[in-house]
Amino acid sequence: MVRKLIEISLRNRYIVLFVAACLFGWGVYSVQNNPIDAIPDLSENQVIVFTEWMGRSPQVIEDQITYPLVSNLQGIPKIKNIRGASMFGMSFVYVVFNDDVDIYWARTRVTERLNFAQRLLPQGVVPSLGPDGTGVGHIFWYTLNAPKMDLGEQRALQDWYIKFALQTVNGVAEVASFGGFEKQYQLVIDPLKLQYYKLSMMDVMKAVQDNNNDVGGRKFEMSDMAYIIRGLGYLKSKEDLESIAVGDYNSIPVRVKDIAAVQMGGDLRLGIFDENGKGEAVGGIVVMRYGENADQVIKAVKAKMKDVEKGFPQGVKFHTAYDRSVLIEEAIQSVKGTLIEVLITVSIVVIIFLFHWRSALIILIQLPISVAVSFIFLQAFGLSSNIMSLTGIALAIGVVVDDGIVMVENAYRHISDEQLKREGK
Repeated sequence: MVRKLIEISLRNRYIVLFVAACLFGWGVYSVQNNPIDAIPDLSENQVIVFTEWMGRSPQVIEDQITYPLVSNLQGIPKIKNIRGASMFGMSFVYVVFNDDVDIYWARTRVTERLNFAQRLLPQGVVPSLGPDGTGVGHIFWYTLNAPKMDLGEQRALQDWYIKFALQTVNGVAEVASFGGFEKQYQLVIDPLKLQYYKLSMMDVMKAVQDNNNDVGGRKFEMSDMAYIIRGLGYLKSKEDLESIAVGDYNSIPVRVKDIAAVQMGGDLRLGIFDENGKGEAVGGIVVMRYGENADQVIKAVKAKMKDVEKGFPQGVKFHTAYDRSVLIEEAIQSVKGTLIEVLITVSIVVIIFLFHWRSALIILIQLPISVAVSFIFLQAFGLSSNIMSLTGIALAIGVVVDDGIVMVENAYRHISDEQLKREGK
């Protein structure tokens, strides 16, 4: 079989050269389009289901949320494993699928099953899917350099302007905010006044919720004109909140300001974010979507940040805290440099030891073609160009050269022997 294949190749050398040229061109195209990253993505093919139920103990979370979810998600096809974790006020369910399963097909199946499992959970508890990123998806961290803004204003700028803008970048799964204070209206209620006016905490909560809303009415016609009646009820200031009526006492309305002090504050924090020991900072983490090119996504994020920065208040700028593109470019350049050095060194050694330019040329031609074909397979199997894959290619060059030298030298010896026999005759 091998002898027949060699014979066919020798008789159709131009076809072989054409096929080799096509493979080399295909390999160059694969090099240009293959995703680039510094490290290989070895994370599991999983979908994370996150559920929040504040104020409940881990045992209650386990019994009423984690266990029902795990029990109902087990019937999804192509699942490898399901793991659940319960903690104070939160539940995490990790649905691990087989490696050959498309991640978005998996997320669709999980969403369908969650719609059924929703009826088994406590009222008001809604599970949600985590971002479609991986364990190595944190590709870019940034903070805000805003010396004239307090932490609450910085967090509001991050949550309501920067985050929404960066999430529109192609390849970004999520922009997670960190640091600062999340602004909120806080009601500091006096329990003695509640008791005096015969009100409860639920009465106050319901009154505030009902009054922070727009309501619609019917159409009203007057003088051949039609008017749409609606009530504008969204809170716009602290004074609006203080004026909300929560009950009555002897036919006199009892307002929020009569039983509580209204103030602007920050949500409860379980920690702070400190940057290099210089104090608290506000920023975000850019999470890359599954299977994207990390280098291209980072470049697109940086370009978007330049546009976003134009709308900042005076004196506010971005500061890069972590940029994986630096690691990617330095790692890839290092391995590429090593790869080129290996090719040049091997070429010189082959020419010196064989001392026959045609034989050396055969070996040197197969080196770039072999490397190009390697990238074709990387692209076909969805593997990125990273330190591990490029280093493997560099190490394989030695094996390719050894095989080439053995084959060429053996062919050269057979041809020489045959020529000597013919000359002897």
